[in-house]
Amino acid sequence: MNVIARAKAPTPKFFRILRTVGLALAAAGGTILAAPVTLPALVVTIAGYATVAGSIMTAVSQTAVKDELAEDEAEEQVK
Repeated sequence: MNVIARAKAPTPKFFRILRTVGLALAAAGGTILAAPVTLPALVVTIAGYATVAGSIMTAVSQTAVKDELAEDEAEEQVK
């Protein structure tokens, strides 16, 4: 499966939630980094790490896809 098709495929609920958390984390970190006031170095460093972590979390969560075949097999085993 190529990357574009994988990104367009349905995403499981857990990864949709994780993607949203990653977006929020990246946005919060970016906002702190872009603040027009002088902040302590520790806060700026943490904001940088939060931005990177949120971006990676979002990218990985976006590429997770539902495996319809595996779900069907799991339902059959339960029956």
